[in-house]
Amino acid sequence: MANAKGRQLFVNLAVRDLKKSMEFFSKLGFEFNPKFTDDKAACMVISEEAYAMLLTEPFFKTFTKRELCDTTKQTEGLFALSCASKAEVDEMVKKAIAGGGKHAMDAKDHGFMYAWSFYDLDGHHWEVLWMDPEATQ
Repeated sequence: MANAKGRQLFVNLAVRDLKKSMEFFSKLGFEFNPKFTDDKAACMVISEEAYAMLLTEPFFKTFTKRELCDTTKQTEGLFALSCASKAEVDEMVKKAIAGGGKHAMDAKDHGFMYAWSFYDLDGHHWEVLWMDPEATQ
């Protein structure tokens, strides 16, 4: 794609308790951009090109005509986060579980790739992974 280089990604997620969600993700090492954070939404910085907008459920509903997904019973998507090492994957998932998240899938080691996953406080499915840099070339 010709214009893909300058693109940024903003994933919007509905949350029941914005403050608790911000505390949860802060414990995992994420920061929030105060310019785009208020009592209805918080801009979680994943990288210079990727962000997760945590929106209170009432505010989220203003962006769609469809019903919200019941993440206690259904999966709305898998949100994959890359890490620099297998140890970082383990550390993030353990912090997520200790912070009130739940185990999603067991850790999988494919040699060139290692992944483990958790559900956050609102049931969003996060896949945390490490991939051998040589395997991606």
